[in-house]
Amino acid sequence: MTHLHSKRLPRVGHGRVVAAVLGLVAALCLGAVGEAKAAAPVSKAAAPSTAADRWTDRAHGFASLAGGTTGGAGGKVVTVTDQAALAKYAAAEEPYVIRVSGSVAVEPFGSDIVVTSNKTIIGVGDTGEIVHGELHLNPGTSNVIVRNLTIRDSYVEGDWDGKTTDFDAIQMDTVDHVWIDHNRFTHMGDGLLDIRKDSQFITVSYNQFSNHNKAFGIGWTSNVLTQITIDHNWFTGTKQRNPSADNCAYAHLYNNYLSAQVADGDPVWTYGNWSRGKTKMVLENSYFDGVQHPYQADATAELVERGSILRNTSGRTDEWGAAFDPRDFYDYRLDPAAAVPALVKTFSGPQKRIGVPLRVPADYPTVQAAVDAVPDGNAVPVTIAVAPGTYRAKVYIPATKPNIVLQGTGHDRSDTVIVYDTPAAYGGSTGSATVRIAANDVTARNLTFSNDFDEAAHELSAEQALAMKTTGDRIVFEDTVFLGNQDTLMTDSPKLDVISRVYIRDSYIEGDVDFVYGRATTVIERSVIKALSRGSTTNNGYITAASTWTENPYGFLITKSKIVSDAPEGSFHLGRPWHPGGEPAAVAQVLIRDTELPAAIKASPWTDMSGFSWKDARFAEYRTFGPGAAVTADRPQLSDADAKAYTVANYLKGTDGWAPHTRG
Repeated sequence: MTHLHSKRLPRVGHGRVVAAVLGLVAALCLGAVGEAKAAAPVSKAAAPSTAADRWTDRAHGFASLAGGTTGGAGGKVVTVTDQAALAKYAAAEEPYVIRVSGSVAVEPFGSDIVVTSNKTIIGVGDTGEIVHGELHLNPGTSNVIVRNLTIRDSYVEGDWDGKTTDFDAIQMDTVDHVWIDHNRFTHMGDGLLDIRKDSQFITVSYNQFSNHNKAFGIGWTSNVLTQITIDHNWFTGTKQRNPSADNCAYAHLYNNYLSAQVADGDPVWTYGNWSRGKTKMVLENSYFDGVQHPYQADATAELVERGSILRNTSGRTDEWGAAFDPRDFYDYRLDPAAAVPALVKTFSGPQKRIGVPLRVPADYPTVQAAVDAVPDGNAVPVTIAVAPGTYRAKVYIPATKPNIVLQGTGHDRSDTVIVYDTPAAYGGSTGSATVRIAANDVTARNLTFSNDFDEAAHELSAEQALAMKTTGDRIVFEDTVFLGNQDTLMTDSPKLDVISRVYIRDSYIEGDVDFVYGRATTVIERSVIKALSRGSTTNNGYITAASTWTENPYGFLITKSKIVSDAPEGSFHLGRPWHPGGEPAAVAQVLIRDTELPAAIKASPWTDMSGFSWKDARFAEYRTFGPGAAVTADRPQLSDADAKAYTVANYLKGTDGWAPHTRG
């Protein structure tokens, strides 16, 4: 843009501007209270949580102990669609995050895919699956995560007992630190899940086990070493081993749902949970519906049960011994037993929203390194979780890497700052941007983006200094901060006649000259915009400088927001029309509606730019209020009838019905 000399005054007592962010709470339909037992009282801290907590990306339970289970974190992220690629990366020596996209058929039927240490194997969306094959972890394997997959259909017709084949879904022998989470296991040849031979530090959570005889076996040695957490799993249409825990040092089972057990008249080997050998088992707040022998223990084992619900059950419900206290090892949330059927039906098995978080700096030293690890053309969101801190480096998300979520993990958006200090004099306005987003479908939350170039300390011909530039489509900023002076935030598109859309909500933007500008269709909602004083009593700057394509009816919409300023009364413009390079087909469109204006706004708030009259642009207000609002000949007002067409929905919907504003 044309440079206009500006100087930023030192800011004293610059505080945070906090916007309200609405949470989305899962609606849980509680099941009926059972016949035999009532659920134990649950503390407030243990109450059901939001849906997002159901697919946390950190292992819990025993898998979180002794160094934790991180899988392939820090390794390269790859996407596989066939057996050869899956087998190659799963067996590699180095860490990998392996994303399984679509259905991978394994040949020969029932063959193993060997998984080595430091691997995450995760389904893309809820459709990643392995068919006719087994994931196999050999002795000595450590630190493996298997998530969000369906593993199915290696059953050999007529071999209900699994005596002729050993075609499990997952089998592991003498391994440690494994997390099996949000998978669906069904109709395999022997066991669905076999955790054997002194495997340690295991968590099995939110999985579905169905249509099978021997669902889930643990143990097979007399050494009593295995420590395992089993929670929020759904066993349905299975016969036995739900699970069978043999000689486990500690087996903690809670909030599992057993239903529709296979009823073949077998009086012994049709059962629910079995504490075998010298196992110490704690069973809490589970729900058994239509189960024979819901839980039982050998005379040599121990089983402590509390809070479970039994419905339409028969047979053994053994309880003896002291077992152990799981809270001596780890904290956990215990849901009410009555809520378990609804919870498990909703949240177990593969989920579209489960992703692969790339943690900065835990897994990747910089935000850019994490962006670089995202595979080109990824089809589902990949979260880059940025820990609190100040990251002084530029970030570029190229057009080849869509579907990225930049997520600050601090308590406040000011906790995580991405900042640099380049002015346009060193590489142009685009080159000055601290963060550039060229990809589509990028979301940023709970972050601060800043360009802290100090205008007062430099005399340059081009002092524009962007905190953020976007050219991608369907970009969302939620609970974010943009800090700068001239040209703080540019929302653009790849070229004039291409429309990109940006949605900004519950955020804070500050600057002085043209600090919200570009040609993208941009909605700023429920946000605070601060117009900074440059020390003038007459002209401190311009909030907007839109360059909307003339055939695009929707440029900038600032709605349900508040503009604040430390500038003197009547010294700030709402905007001016920017025609890049004198382009006549760039005709600014800006609407400010239902927004509070400060006294700093001029009585005639729109002004000309580079020989183009503001009166030829598409500037308007609608129901603005506050000391800076007025209705005069120099302040076009939208009519009530026309305002119906200039809504958030209409600005954003495009041809694909995009509606990010409807999310919680």
